[in-house]
Amino acid sequence: MSNIAQGLAILFIIGGTFFSVVGVVGLVRFPDIFTRLHATGKVGIFGVVLLLIAVAISTPLGWGKALILILLLVISGPVTASALASAAYRIGIRPVSAVQDDLQQTIKKP
Repeated sequence: MSNIAQGLAILFIIGGTFFSVVGVVGLVRFPDIFTRLHATGKVGIFGVVLLLIAVAISTPLGWGKALILILLLVISGPVTASALASAAYRIGIRPVSAVQDDLQQTIKKP
């Protein structure tokens, strides 16, 4: 592997690790499940995608698998976070300090 490819892989590893750490900090620091899901759903997936790009650069035969994994993560990550947030709202967990609650009128209480 050339020095340029190694340098790029290292940069992607540093970037992916940074975004993954920011996602974990958001998970620990944010007050409710909705903001925590936003932190882990957006930032965490971006960090994993950067790490997969670093793996694909360092092992050229892994581009196909890395692209499939990236595609699956980008598709399933936001859908999963949205489903978890919807389920949390439906069982009665409310945002800590919501400015506007659009779901309050659409979801019927039993």
